[in-house]
Amino acid sequence: MTPHSLKIEGGTPLKGTVAASGSKNSVLPILAASIMLKGCSTLTNVPDLLDVQSMLKMLNALNVNASFYNNVVTINHHVQPKHLAPYDLVTGMRASFLVAGPILAINGFAKIPLPGGCSIGARPVDIHLKGFKALGATVEIEHGFVQLQCKNLRGTTIDLDFPSVGATENLMMAAAISEGKTVLNNVAREPEISDLASFLNQAGAQIKGAGSPIITIEGVRSLKAVDRYPVIPDRIELATLLMAAAITQGDISVSGCNATHLTAVLSALEQVGMSIESKADCLRLYCSHSPKAISLETEPFPGFATDTQAQMMALLCVADGRSTVRESIFENRFMHVSELLRMGADIQINDHTATINGKASLSGADVSMTDLRAGAALVLAALVAKGYTTIHGLDHLRRGYDNLPHKLLQLGAKVITH
Repeated sequence: MTPHSLKIEGGTPLKGTVAASGSKNSVLPILAASIMLKGCSTLTNVPDLLDVQSMLKMLNALNVNASFYNNVVTINHHVQPKHLAPYDLVTGMRASFLVAGPILAINGFAKIPLPGGCSIGARPVDIHLKGFKALGATVEIEHGFVQLQCKNLRGTTIDLDFPSVGATENLMMAAAISEGKTVLNNVAREPEISDLASFLNQAGAQIKGAGSPIITIEGVRSLKAVDRYPVIPDRIELATLLMAAAITQGDISVSGCNATHLTAVLSALEQVGMSIESKADCLRLYCSHSPKAISLETEPFPGFATDTQAQMMALLCVADGRSTVRESIFENRFMHVSELLRMGADIQINDHTATINGKASLSGADVSMTDLRAGAALVLAALVAKGYTTIHGLDHLRRGYDNLPHKLLQLGAKVITH
């Protein structure tokens, strides 16, 4: 039976070594891109997540045979994909909308439900649709579906209103097999964008500039299969594990990671007083004192990631002094605050800024996960809280963390799933 809650006894400093898993935010667009590749492709270092399973269901529903075994995904694609993405899958996971660009590029027609699957903010797909229009597609929204149509997408220059990760990925995929040259300005610069570009280039695409504000794509007629492509490490999981060590005043090392993907978070952790060592593909964090208060603001990469804001707030709840956290990306990303208050945290919200008055300790309580990263924040708070904390809604955590409870157990945490 699949456990639905975690029970954690706080107060144990984490110690030891664990390995980083593959990136959720990288593998999902890569799986979407595989719709455009004919033949047999394999991906390695794929995390075992609910979101990955949902995307595999999406591919199979679209006539793209995809399977997962032992952190390897095998994709056999030999027939024309369907043009209609299933309603339940797209509305259940926002990243499913990433199939829009590949389906449009391959079929000339796509019908995609408006996405759902996340409660942290509206995150409209307007930027995606404006980009598809610029590439020559007609866009119609009717009865909760987006219909995209264009026989031959044509390269152009597109200026994004905001460096949206999803829009950058969708437009980059669509433009990869369009006619002519496409220039995307003001794009997202996240490592996951570079990973997607690298995968597409191995498939025969001609993409330059990924990781910078301007991406240039020379359209090609078709893409080929890619064998054994390794997904990059998950920088958000890495940040969560390091913050777990910080909040418990522990000493852990995480192997198989890339420190350059986490510069802003590592800087923030050093500001709160943590000691960090980087060697090859391994990061070590250790500390034997309470964290210090800091002020920070979430920003697009290379700034402090919104996906690590909730976890950092949990850490600051036990810091010495008053901290402030400003959320500039998503309007509803303070949903974890009410649950942290149940554990004794002192947090005030004013518009998009949280003021956190650090306390010597938190108290165990019954709390509920409201979204993926909020769930991680509650786990961190539970690791340091006095007594027992029971965290409900474990499926949120399974969406984006590859067996986080087991990794915490490896590091000495007192965790029970039930």
